[in-house]
Amino acid sequence: MLHSKPPFPDALYSVAQVRDLDARLIAAGTPGFELMQRAAHAAWRAIRRHWPDGQQLTVLAGHGNNAGDGYLIAALARRAGWQVTVLAVGDCSALKGDAEAAYKEALGDQVDIQPWNRQALKGIVVDALLGTGLKGDVREPCASVIQTVNASGLPVMAVDIPSGLCANTGRTLGVAIRADLTVTFIGLKVGLFTGDAPDLVGELIFDDLQADPAIVAHTPFSVKRLDTFNLPRLKPRPRTAHKGMFGRVLVIGGDLGFGGAALLATESTLRSGAGMVTLATRPEHVSAALARVPEVMSVGISSANQLMGLIEPASVLVVGPGLGQHAWGRSLLSAAASAERAQVWDADALNQLAADHVQLPKDCVITPHPGEAARLLGVSTQEIQADRPAAARALAKKYDAVCVLKGSGSLIASPSGELALADHGHPAMATGGLGDVLAGLIGALLAQKMPAFEAACLGVWLHALAGEKCGASGRGMAAADLIPEIRKLLEEQQPCLS
Repeated sequence: MLHSKPPFPDALYSVAQVRDLDARLIAAGTPGFELMQRAAHAAWRAIRRHWPDGQQLTVLAGHGNNAGDGYLIAALARRAGWQVTVLAVGDCSALKGDAEAAYKEALGDQVDIQPWNRQALKGIVVDALLGTGLKGDVREPCASVIQTVNASGLPVMAVDIPSGLCANTGRTLGVAIRADLTVTFIGLKVGLFTGDAPDLVGELIFDDLQADPAIVAHTPFSVKRLDTFNLPRLKPRPRTAHKGMFGRVLVIGGDLGFGGAALLATESTLRSGAGMVTLATRPEHVSAALARVPEVMSVGISSANQLMGLIEPASVLVVGPGLGQHAWGRSLLSAAASAERAQVWDADALNQLAADHVQLPKDCVITPHPGEAARLLGVSTQEIQADRPAAARALAKKYDAVCVLKGSGSLIASPSGELALADHGHPAMATGGLGDVLAGLIGALLAQKMPAFEAACLGVWLHALAGEKCGASGRGMAAADLIPEIRKLLEEQQPCLS
């Protein structure tokens, strides 16, 4: 998904909240039909910019206000001399209110309006079928229309949201339009940024339709979209800084065969600004750790008793990368769980938590991917992905911890219900070890005295943007590639010296 007009606003809305915002604007004196006209003009401008050589438009129109936008777009294209056809899916007599007025305007401009009958699609396709009000899976005839559009190979512009994509969750409701361009209005919808959205939205353009900023500011929203202008901030360091001022992180993990995960987390912690870093791992991995990160105190641990002396001076624990689920890992996790320290739990620590082998201590950050989240909540991965915002909030509430639900459009939830989203990333990040890097990064930020929710937000954003930058080189990204990029981004965004 491309964002053509950054920065976007940081407020992401549910469908109900966007309707509330729309109603507030109308109540304040902007007629609904005027808002519809502004939306049509915004979409038409985007079409001309995106396809400057276009001359033919096929508009697929349903019954609601989304269809009204489509009819007005058709009228604008007709006035510009384009060849325009509207294919009406369903009876046009069902149109009401502003959508009916838009239909009549298109008729007045002599737009060719035909009932949908599986005609050949031509030119640029405008999806004005279903909009944000869809509840439940797409039904016929719209399902067949969407399948026809997706199979056509033609360029597609979606009005407000691709039809079939849930605006609240980003879930595909049976079948959904795959758009090349989506123009969305008034308020950004949560579902445009997570779940299946990146594969369906295409380039995203936002137009607030000249909404009164005062009204927007007083309308509740669901999720904060993280961006450079609203990131939590680390304080610059005084010139008299020393290592004892920035925490001591203990990374616990690396069972036999999984030493690399612990080393990735350790190197990430070190390079993200923690004052001192210790690695507790299998004795067999110490020599590799000394060779890779000689700045870290690497200690071979065979039992939980040996771990206690390392926990005592630590200010933050990062637990789980490569920990395994055998006796060694279980005993180390039990020792960590009894420590009153800020902690980040990842990977096998979460799998053991899901199996009720241990209780999560206070002041934790948990970083599950969808499969781990499903085990923690006792549901299927499909159920997690069906409503990622709800799943993130449920995990944070169940475990009284900050939860990072990883994946496309990673979500960060606090136990109080606060929710943030990072919309950066790249498909090249689909490789092992990236979660270990993220866990170490968040641990380093906690060590630098960031509150847990803020550390998770900043860590996820840095990690996602670093992956996006590294991913520009294409396939073959290794998790370690992110570490120097994270360090560079952190300094660019939040310099060490003021």
